[in-house]
Amino acid sequence: MYELSERELYEAIHYAKSVDEETGAKLIEQLQLEQTAMAQTLFGIFPGVIAAKNQEMSYLFMDLCFDVLCVFQHAFGPLPSQSNMNFNWLEKQAVLLDAELQSLVTERPMDEKIRSKLQDRFVKRSSEETVQIGLVNFMNAAIDDFASESPSRVPATKITQTMISIVIRLFSNLYGSVSKAD
Repeated sequence: MYELSERELYEAIHYAKSVDEETGAKLIEQLQLEQTAMAQTLFGIFPGVIAAKNQEMSYLFMDLCFDVLCVFQHAFGPLPSQSNMNFNWLEKQAVLLDAELQSLVTERPMDEKIRSKLQDRFVKRSSEETVQIGLVNFMNAAIDDFASESPSRVPATKITQTMISIVIRLFSNLYGSVSKAD
């Protein structure tokens, strides 16, 4: 797994934005078939967390997840099949993220020192694992732009940016795990 150059990223984002509705539906269907648990996470669990803060931001998040899917497929090829991977791959990813994600949910009771350490670990691991910094920055800018259009969206900005960073990290790890297995 390598970081996309500016040109590769631009081309992949352009591709993502130009996908027609029929092709988009096929891509989502393929994700649901090839990576069922990941599809449920991206389009069910994560948007639900964001929707607790702002419904509009959760819709934006799902649109951005689709863009990330398109970017990775355009840049790195077809989506790896769950059947070609270690069955525990997503479970392992989830376990690694679970405690860190729990620390981001401020409504969940947690010792503040533990919360702070988990959040710091999350940021550290994210910066170490995410190789698509340009894509993260592009998505964060899109989230900032959208949030700036309505004050009610602003409180959901950080969680939306955190979740899209996780999505990019998951796709990077997904494609990276397949290339390591070859």
